[in-house]
Amino acid sequence: MPSPTSEAERGTPRVAVLADSDTRWKWGALTARRIAPEAPAPTGFLLRGRATPTARQLAEIGAEATAPREVTGTEFLRAVVAEGYDVIVLALVGGGVQAMLHGLAALAPDPRPVVVTGYVGVVYEKLADGLLLRHGADLVLANSRQDAERFRAVYEGVGADPSPVAEAALPFLGGDPYRPEAGRDTLCFATQPSVPASRADRSYILERLIGHARLHPGREVLVKLRSRPGEHTTHLEELPYQRLAARIPGGPPPNLRLVHGHMGEVLDRTDLLVTLSSTAALEALHRGIPTAVLTDLGIREAHGNHHFIGSGLLTSFDRLDAGHRPVPDPRWLALQGVAADGRYATAFDTVRERLTRLLAGPPLPPIRPYYTLTSAPGYLPGILARHRLAPDGTPLPGPETAGAAGDTAPGNGVRRVMREAVRGAARGAYRQGVQRVAPVIRRMGEL
Repeated sequence: MPSPTSEAERGTPRVAVLADSDTRWKWGALTARRIAPEAPAPTGFLLRGRATPTARQLAEIGAEATAPREVTGTEFLRAVVAEGYDVIVLALVGGGVQAMLHGLAALAPDPRPVVVTGYVGVVYEKLADGLLLRHGADLVLANSRQDAERFRAVYEGVGADPSPVAEAALPFLGGDPYRPEAGRDTLCFATQPSVPASRADRSYILERLIGHARLHPGREVLVKLRSRPGEHTTHLEELPYQRLAARIPGGPPPNLRLVHGHMGEVLDRTDLLVTLSSTAALEALHRGIPTAVLTDLGIREAHGNHHFIGSGLLTSFDRLDAGHRPVPDPRWLALQGVAADGRYATAFDTVRERLTRLLAGPPLPPIRPYYTLTSAPGYLPGILARHRLAPDGTPLPGPETAGAAGDTAPGNGVRRVMREAVRGAARGAYRQGVQRVAPVIRRMGEL
């Protein structure tokens, strides 16, 4: 067990980030820098799974952190105990957060780190489920005033402690305020990996973008892609736009381009951001960039654009083709945490103050999530088992446990290398199956 951290060390806390996808890595790493700006670059961990980001995806995000290492949940828990972090940012899906909370509670590192979690963007589905799976963290960050109010209401409604909820903002907002540029006219469509989901809907969006580009030949139309074929992001993308575009007879018009890159850099040259419900809309609104949220496929919870009801941003391709540019409602903006009025510089002050008090105060009490074997005996064990944790949160025996104590014996280094090589090959085969083969089989089944 690491020794208690000194007051001097408390002044520059050691921070670790555990993420399970590219977008959550972006949120987690940048959140760590926002809430502990005086700390060294956070140590990065990537939870091994189908959405583990590639090196290209990590480079595109550009978040400052030490090169993240890929781990299982139990490997991360052991690293926390062995390496003695002061702050842990869990940038995971709700089930992953819950598993790590129970794992930390069972292993009881001394001193216990402050645990921070939250959401990558707009919370438009599974509000109660996701929040209760995150309960037990010391700080549950809300990206807006509206979210903070909703989060506290959920916790209070089930009798859970609402005090961990802390209002902040999305950590990746930034960039220069929008300024029109003479001779520039650029529309950017921000794609999403799973919205819309069907081939027909995605083809419709692409066809309307092509039609818009042809109707406005002097306008540059950018289709901002999230990933390359074979890469995964937070959600599964079975029908990438680049594959649909490759099947267009004669190809797209010359003023329509499919682009990758850092979202902030694409927004630097954007004059109108169009999306179904991407968090990119909030990035654009923060900078004052004209923004449109499409209603062509309906205003539906499944698409997430219902979140923008009352925003003044809802519109259609027909109206955009005719030159319409929505104007956001200032009251709606004030509730969404986009801080377009300049308040973003202080958006994380409250969280930083609370974190400082937690680090400087008495030893933290044991982690007590809302879900226990008493409150959710039919739900919790399955969540923990997916991360190789027993119902009490302790790591289940397996290859990781077996190799943990004996790798210093003569010859074990070779066996460890061989074991990792076999695991790496197996992980590659698994990802190939999930990312390439399974989508093809599903599409064939729909024929």
